[in-house]
Amino acid sequence: MRVLLEVILMALEIYKWVMVIMIVMSWLIAFNVVNTRNQFVDQVWRMLLSVTEPVLRPIRQFLPRMQLDLSPIILFFAIYIVQEVIKRYIYPNVF
Repeated sequence: MRVLLEVILMALEIYKWVMVIMIVMSWLIAFNVVNTRNQFVDQVWRMLLSVTEPVLRPIRQFLPRMQLDLSPIILFFAIYIVQEVIKRYIYPNVF
């Protein structure tokens, strides 16, 4: 059971890094540092969107429309809460 919890914690940590990469890449695209007409950039961007959008889309539905997208911040907070619950309450009680 501890191995499963470790895998879940590791997957959540990896997902946080994927979110950071997506955020940085969105800034680079917005400020025209990288261009999505480049095939490699476009493939990486599509892959990041396919991984992050299914989780971010429901969060965006509950947030009011703003110029700044706050859904990644809320997702980071939710991932942090899940990680802390696992570390503090579930992990110590597993034999």
